[in-house]
Amino acid sequence: MSQEFPFEHFLKTTSSTTDDVFNNNKSLKEIKLTSTPPVQATSNNDLMQDNEQEAIFSKDELETIEESFLESLKNLVNPQKYNAYFTGVFELTNITMDSIVFIVANSLIKTMIEKNCISEVRSAIKQVLGKEYEVIINTSVQSTIKDNENHLTAKPKTASEATFTLNLSPTTEDKLSKVESQYIQHMSDSGNNIDPSKTFDNFIVGPSNNLAHATALAISRMPGDKGKYPSLYIHSNSGLGKTHLLYAVANGIKDNFPQYVVYLTTARDFMKEYIESVKTKTVDAFQEKFTKKIDVLMIDDIHELKGKKGTQDELFHVFNGLYTNGKQLIFTSDKAPEEIDGIEERIRTRLQWGLVIDIQKPDFETRTAILKRKAYELDLYLQEDILTLIANSIKANIRELEGSLVKLSAYADVMNVEVDTEMVKDILNISNTDMERKITLDIVAKATSQHFKIPIPDLKSKARTKDIVIARFVAMYLSRKIVNATQEEVGKFYGNRDHSSVVHAERTIKEKMISDLSISRSLVAIENSL
Repeated sequence: MSQEFPFEHFLKTTSSTTDDVFNNNKSLKEIKLTSTPPVQATSNNDLMQDNEQEAIFSKDELETIEESFLESLKNLVNPQKYNAYFTGVFELTNITMDSIVFIVANSLIKTMIEKNCISEVRSAIKQVLGKEYEVIINTSVQSTIKDNENHLTAKPKTASEATFTLNLSPTTEDKLSKVESQYIQHMSDSGNNIDPSKTFDNFIVGPSNNLAHATALAISRMPGDKGKYPSLYIHSNSGLGKTHLLYAVANGIKDNFPQYVVYLTTARDFMKEYIESVKTKTVDAFQEKFTKKIDVLMIDDIHELKGKKGTQDELFHVFNGLYTNGKQLIFTSDKAPEEIDGIEERIRTRLQWGLVIDIQKPDFETRTAILKRKAYELDLYLQEDILTLIANSIKANIRELEGSLVKLSAYADVMNVEVDTEMVKDILNISNTDMERKITLDIVAKATSQHFKIPIPDLKSKARTKDIVIARFVAMYLSRKIVNATQEEVGKFYGNRDHSSVVHAERTIKEKMISDLSISRSLVAIENSL
């Protein structure tokens, strides 16, 4: 494409300066324009009036310039970005002596362009127009103001002239709203109804949750006092799979014991139900329901009863009644029982009667497995490097991890584009900062040393005490897993050991991950610290 643009054909001679320029057949590139900067508009109307007063191109001329600009931009921008941010949703509306004005379909596209493509836009403008301009990007909401004014001043049509057109094609803004609504729906709580899709089969098990999974599975096969865990308390940060396990247990019990009455509620809804029974003077019916008609009681977010003395009193009686009758009790919380403030000691004690289990943040392998499972459910194809990128960027919340794929799937579907690395970074707002940090053998050794409180020289020494050997094996295992170092490299780093020592370390840690909960937790903690 020629670097010279035919300004002589398009530029209107609106001043004596431009008349002299084109009479001498000079290009705009050869002119140093000097003008007083326009006063900043105080409203959209003011801004459009200023733009109209300074406009030097007609509508047809702007369309021709826009075609040349987009052709140039296509060579500078990633094809996925170009299709998403410029094709059919980006329009050149005005050029003044100092600025160039574009309009886009919605504020999301405006933000994406300003954040990710503004330098390419400026480069394309300079290629086509020969000089740098101030870039102004407005949204379609602003553009409708002038249309509304024209509509108000237009001569009314007669009945015979009037036509009606119904456009059922969704706009880009409609599509992006659909993307956002699907993501919000996924991130929102599912409510109290038992979700039949949440089962043990699609619960991804890893070192961070294997004990909670095994216990929940055992309860689903033998609930109540006939089993080993008539009372279970699971706690973790939000979004790590507690509610999924509740649903899985409920679905498992319903399959194995269809005659059982399974009741899953939240602490808040339990409180509301009790308050309503007090108002309607039906407390006796409330008590009978929870102590005599329910076989399995599950209460999510039990910590929300803190400070609610009346509801705690009722929970105390419900707990006693069900436990005495051999029924199953399961509670979840974001805190351990001893960490909940504002709860009576007798309630705290009963919550600790059964097995208390915590769920940690998932390690990298578990996060990757979760992403692969979710991608399969969404029928979304993702390359391995994209899965790695997401798994390395979202570490603390499984719901958010799955939600990222919901958003990508919806975006790719409604915008009709393929998922690539750049699109993932844009949509999920992933920076390159974390990706640039390379984990080395030294970094793994330091993290392991800090976790076990064993000096690095001891890890590399010939010492054979139990604590040092376990820490050394963990460091070797993580060096192979995370750094992807060879067995020879790992052996040499840890005291010039033979590769067979590394093989033995890996085998030992893999076996202990299944039988020793402390090893699983140590692996998760060290990996997350990296």
